[in-house]
Amino acid sequence: MNLTRNRSSQKIRALEVLVLLKRLYPDATCSLNYSTPVQLLVATILSAQCTDERVNKVTPALFARFPDAKSMANADLAEIEELVRTTGFYRNKAKNIQGACRMIVNDFNSQVPSRMDDLLKLPGVARKTANVVLAHAFGINAGVTVDTHVARLSNRLGFTKHEDPIRIERDLMKLLPQPDWENWSIRLIYHGRAVCKARKPACEICQLAPLCPTGKKVLG
Repeated sequence: MNLTRNRSSQKIRALEVLVLLKRLYPDATCSLNYSTPVQLLVATILSAQCTDERVNKVTPALFARFPDAKSMANADLAEIEELVRTTGFYRNKAKNIQGACRMIVNDFNSQVPSRMDDLLKLPGVARKTANVVLAHAFGINAGVTVDTHVARLSNRLGFTKHEDPIRIERDLMKLLPQPDWENWSIRLIYHGRAVCKARKPACEICQLAPLCPTGKKVLG
């Protein structure tokens, strides 16, 4: 009974946080620049352990040279590596990008698949990348995108106690309405960049503080 009551109160608080986030960041959207689903997929793979700002500096030249899955699949791997070098882990990223594009060409008629199970077959694609592509390329909320900001803030807000992204995602999916799964992620990412930073969260100016156990503790 107590567990049910606690889950219910968490849901109410999660919705209150979501409403505030929408008010604070009404124009929040995916920070990656892209024109097509395959470009979004590639940019999201590149964003692993790299800032979106850095990815957006790299992708114009990459997409000008290789604008679609077929050209990326047939590219010289060394050329892809050189174009994405500054995003970090560039050899592995280039290999995954080319492998994903080859599978898209050979198995999906050169079109990025719009099903989670199919996306997860692509090299370099885990649930985080798949969620981003489904939400922003196809308007499908299949899950909650959990990056470092979402993981950190969801823990600080008391909506999960886990560090593993899959378990965090499951907790959040139980609390939030499906149409708002990506709304939550995008706006929490904005808030993590602007206010609730990793090393020093600015609880004293945070408008979520009254709803946040961490903020209440810091502010006394």
